[in-house]
Amino acid sequence: MSQTKRQAPDPEWVLMYRQGIPAAKIAAGAGVAGSVVRYQLTLAGKQDPGLREEHRKALPPAPTRLTAAGQRTLNDLLAFWDAEKRLPVAGRDARESKLAGWLARRRKEATVGSLSPAYARVLDTIPGWRDQATKHDADEARWAQRLDEVAAYLAARREWPLHNKTDDREERTLGIWLHTQRITRRAGKLDESKEARLNDVIPGWQHGRPRRGANSRTR
Repeated sequence: MSQTKRQAPDPEWVLMYRQGIPAAKIAAGAGVAGSVVRYQLTLAGKQDPGLREEHRKALPPAPTRLTAAGQRTLNDLLAFWDAEKRLPVAGRDARESKLAGWLARRRKEATVGSLSPAYARVLDTIPGWRDQATKHDADEARWAQRLDEVAAYLAARREWPLHNKTDDREERTLGIWLHTQRITRRAGKLDESKEARLNDVIPGWQHGRPRRGANSRTR
């Protein structure tokens, strides 16, 4: 009885290669020479020209490199941590927002396994940096987003959004947010950094539209 020959190309090897496993690792696991696996994958590639591209797409992301700019931002982040004893939050001053955005990108890289080991070694000295954004962080990010949206609305329409007497859902949402900032400020509860951001991005925000009968344009 003749010995059964291995099917060529071996479907199991092809599947493993398609899933991003290198030929050398397949050969080691099967206990065969690397040339045997490479030959069979060459045959498979002739039958399916898209095989190598599928393999490439299935490979894990390449680790990010520690660049000179990244090192400076990392040092700035460590200095921020040492001074504030907290992680940076988006929507505050420009420096803190930049650090928060940079850290968020490193979190994503850590999640998919592409974070540079050089970054990881340093960042892991900061407790909890890998955790996803807290509710406070999310609230701060939403505040910054609303500010940008009001600025865009004002630039496009040349008037402040209304919080009532409007059927426009977008205008009402932005109007309520802006009205809330005014109320919070009058109550003396508006964060100083947020008030500074409001003054810088949308000057005149405290007053809103003139009363009926006056010129409704803001500028």
